[in-house]
Amino acid sequence: MAGTTFCEASELYNILNQYTRLSRLAEFNFLCLIDARAKGQYNASHIITARNAKWDSKGKLIMPVGVEVESMRYIVVYDSSTSSLQGSAEAIECAEALTKSSHYPVQILKGGYQRFSAFYPFFRTQKILYTIKELESLRPYPVELLPGQLYMGNYKQAIHPHVLKDLKLSALVNVSEDSCHMFEKGNHTILHINVSDSVEADLYSSFERICVFIASRLNTGSAVLIFSSHGISRCSAAAMAFLLHHLKYTLGASYVYVLYGLLWNV
Repeated sequence: MAGTTFCEASELYNILNQYTRLSRLAEFNFLCLIDARAKGQYNASHIITARNAKWDSKGKLIMPVGVEVESMRYIVVYDSSTSSLQGSAEAIECAEALTKSSHYPVQILKGGYQRFSAFYPFFRTQKILYTIKELESLRPYPVELLPGQLYMGNYKQAIHPHVLKDLKLSALVNVSEDSCHMFEKGNHTILHINVSDSVEADLYSSFERICVFIASRLNTGSAVLIFSSHGISRCSAAAMAFLLHHLKYTLGASYVYVLYGLLWNV
């Protein structure tokens, strides 16, 4: 048995937004998201792509059609508000049944649907069935590094209105040669570090300016997005600099922290 563990709301957010060229939610063995609440609650609203747990007359969990639990990379279960791995909550009972077949730990969403939907209301839906094409076409949001505060993404995400609105982004750090005049019409504070995507480019000399800008915006309660053309090398270097300088992370911890975020979107 693989056992159970907690999944923070921000972790599920990043899992749902993982992509390579297309959303990874379209991969049959990537994520199995189970809603253990009553059918009426599930039908009223649930997290995108979640399936409602079903039980037979003997109280045994009926595995979702088309789901091979043993091959799933992520299995996440949630109910209304479970915040403990002890007891007999709906999510715990469902997770324990799934651990018998899973090779990976079954994760229980901490705080359940109530907490997750409060943080990410744009991931609530009543839609139950998806085609592969619909899953492939889902637009990923930026990686969340500090919940509700600091994000890392690419240029397309930075200029998309629904990303800016849903994540309440009011400050952006553009670490690329690209510039866009669309931000001039919005209520956004922008720091543009004009640097090429090259090993010879000098980003180091701008680290202090970047860190001061991010810290000042976070101190006012603003959410900040660091972005570059593809959302990989330049913005990750800027994010590491901030974690090192202002949050006093070690170099190793900063690298692992940002790398963990990058792994969602490469």
